[in-house]
Amino acid sequence: MSNDRATMSDVAFTPAVKALQARKGSRALYARAEKTHPWPVSIPPDLARFIEAQTSVFLGTASAAGQPYIQHRGGPPGFLRVLDDRTLGFADFRGNRQYITQGNLAENPKACLFLIDYRLRQRVKIWGEARIVEGDAELVAKLMPPGYQARPEQVVLFTVAAWSANCAKHIPQRFDAADVAAALAARDQRIEILEAELAQLRASAGTPG
Repeated sequence: MSNDRATMSDVAFTPAVKALQARKGSRALYARAEKTHPWPVSIPPDLARFIEAQTSVFLGTASAAGQPYIQHRGGPPGFLRVLDDRTLGFADFRGNRQYITQGNLAENPKACLFLIDYRLRQRVKIWGEARIVEGDAELVAKLMPPGYQARPEQVVLFTVAAWSANCAKHIPQRFDAADVAAALAARDQRIEILEAELAQLRASAGTPG
């Protein structure tokens, strides 16, 4: 794979895509952007923190014939790990045993990860190649989230070819139930403190409650 950062967008901007961009009037804009801000091929620390904070990701694959498939994967923060600046990995938990993703990767390693954080209204697309690792207990133990109640079956390793972050436009802002519960608990605790302080002030002033 070439290390020419200026052409890394070619993983997504194929000749057919570029032809459409030209016909619809956006090719010149993207051509300038590719020269001034080429798509990165490695994972910087800020992106690594974003990746490892996610609890839900989507993995896109396709068969050798081109039949696409999107697989959801989830877990506690950190279930998707940054192993180095070009490699991601996660323990693949046992599910419905359809094995569509694994079958696709067996004949076509090209893959794409789609990460979206509704709270922060951020999304990141990561292109590359993925492979399944079976029978490596040490690697499974390394990637298995501590204390998480799931049965790991194998490991998925993802080698990054390029990535791109999108703007927040049209991303609805949503919050996880746990975040909402924590915010409400903090609010209720603050209300209790304020009510206690108010009661003390009223008692000191001799004001009826």
